[in-house]
Amino acid sequence: MPFSTTKAEARLWLQSAMEKVEYSSLDELAKASGIDAGSISRYFNLERRPSIDAIEPLAIALRVRPEIIMQVLGATAKKYDCC
Repeated sequence: MPFSTTKAEARLWLQSAMEKVEYSSLDELAKASGIDAGSISRYFNLERRPSIDAIEPLAIALRVRPEIIMQVLGATAKKYDCC
């Protein structure tokens, strides 16, 4: 069973992670990850779960471990304090 993450927590985390790698828009993250901006938005608004194939490109683009992305999206227990 997935662990609970709120939409606000996921969006705040994404905003912070993007700032740390100096992406100013979802379009920049989309270009870096190869995942379209609409899908990224739906993932971090908790409207859609990413496939396992989307986790690694997002993690690489945001310079975090894949496990962090999974935690932020509520797929595993929360352990994240930062990016």
